[in-house]
Amino acid sequence: MSMPTDWTDTAPRAGRVLLTGWFSFLHGEATVGDLLSLDRVRGALDRWGIAYDTAWSGGFRPHGLRLDEADPGRYRAVVFVCGPLHGPQIEDLHRRFPHCARIAVGVSVLDGDDPAVRGFHRVLARDAPGARPRRDLAVSAPRSPAPPVVGVALTRGQGEYGGRRRHEAAGDALTAWVNGKDCARLELETRLDPDDWRLSATVAQFEAVVARLDLLVTNRLHGLVTGLRAGVPVLAVDAVAGGAKLTAQARACGWPALVPVETAGAEELDRWWEWCLGEGRAVARQRAEEFRSAPEPELLTGLAEALDGAAAGAAR
Repeated sequence: MSMPTDWTDTAPRAGRVLLTGWFSFLHGEATVGDLLSLDRVRGALDRWGIAYDTAWSGGFRPHGLRLDEADPGRYRAVVFVCGPLHGPQIEDLHRRFPHCARIAVGVSVLDGDDPAVRGFHRVLARDAPGARPRRDLAVSAPRSPAPPVVGVALTRGQGEYGGRRRHEAAGDALTAWVNGKDCARLELETRLDPDDWRLSATVAQFEAVVARLDLLVTNRLHGLVTGLRAGVPVLAVDAVAGGAKLTAQARACGWPALVPVETAGAEELDRWWEWCLGEGRAVARQRAEEFRSAPEPELLTGLAEALDGAAAGAAR
């Protein structure tokens, strides 16, 4: 089968192309690099006037076109985008689309004699044995508007609250809800551990992460406190029935985005999400300024009085 040798952005061509990759396989995976490279290829095909479909794994995009549903007779070419060329899933791609021109682009070749490689009519590799490396397609992929960066700091403990604990239900509801939001999620843990690379070893390290967030979602008292200290809006859910220390602290800090576990449904969470990412930004910055300029807190003046009393008692 003859292959096009000069795909420029000049003349539109007839026929459809099927875009595939590891993101198309049921037992594959979708990575950031895969989808950035895919976007780069899509942009080029749009400029060239070439119609295309994208085949998705049913596990990743259940409502998209599945690879096993794509009709081979509908396509003149199959393009495999990004990733390493190896394994039975790619070999099966050649068998499924025997009459299509099969092209691999932006891929890594480990072994040029691998059947997964040899099944392509043309391989445009980013790296291959003995070949000059080329820049990955993801390098020049179009940039999308950045969604908010949201930290999630949850506890499922606090057994001291006994029968009033709703931490499991609150945690499940929050994580399911956040998973449906368009945001960059970052799981946070307020516990410090110098021996665990996944955790912050110092307060300053943890606060450096919090300061870079657009929003912090938490059911922890010190999640609320560290977020507001950094001027970051906090959506807090009190996981104790009837309210406990988190509710009390939100009141003490004058922070309104506090949701009782009894009313923590999607509608209420959505309402405070919008507030936090809108008006709440300025309010959080204002609270941070207030904390920095506040006089000696009552808890410390009380401590000073208690220590004075203790000293006086010891002197008698």
